[in-house]
Amino acid sequence: MKNMEEKMAKKNIKGITLIALVITIVILLILAGVAIATISRRKWNIK
Repeated sequence: MKNMEEKMAKKNIKGITLIALVITIVILLILAGVAIATISRRKWNIK
């Protein structure tokens, strides 16, 4: 029984880690998009 509980705990930790990784990647993509948009706006607005 103890062995089964340990496997479930490890699986749960892996699931949480995977979700955290996906959320981190999405946030980084959003930040990169905002940065690129800001830089390109500044580039085209300079007169």
